[in-house]
Amino acid sequence: MITQNPVLVLNQNYQPLNICNVKRALALILLEKAESTVDGQELIKSPTQSFNIPIVIRLMSYIHKPIHPKKISRQGVLSRDKNTCQYCGMSSESLTLDHIIPKSRGGKHTWENVVAACIKCNHKKAGSTPQEAKMKLINKAKKPNTDSNYMIKGKTVKEWKPFLISV
Repeated sequence: MITQNPVLVLNQNYQPLNICNVKRALALILLEKAESTVDGQELIKSPTQSFNIPIVIRLMSYIHKPIHPKKISRQGVLSRDKNTCQYCGMSSESLTLDHIIPKSRGGKHTWENVVAACIKCNHKKAGSTPQEAKMKLINKAKKPNTDSNYMIKGKTVKEWKPFLISV
């Protein structure tokens, strides 16, 4: 459905901020909270008006992005790890969180110490470290990058490229 197509959202200063869908972008434009910066060829019609489908919009007022790091959460860890067990590589919707250094041994609940793990691997590792369980992490656990350009990477539309740095 065309109203679900991705639209790049720029801050007032043209800095990439987020991605929304066409429906949300048109709502922001009609409410005069944003303007279309790049339009596509396709039209969307209402009974009284026609609109070019926006590809890039710019907000009319500046949005201050929080500079504090993203708080760790189950959803955040699963997203960072792409819903994949970091020990065996299995993709699953029923993953658990594993503390690399177990909490019982002083391990903290931080981005650098928590990974997605399937139930089988989590039970195998249990209260030991990966080395003790003879298990190796596929990817090093780290804080997710909150830079807008990084979050948008891989989802780009060619018309977005002038607004993105090194994507």
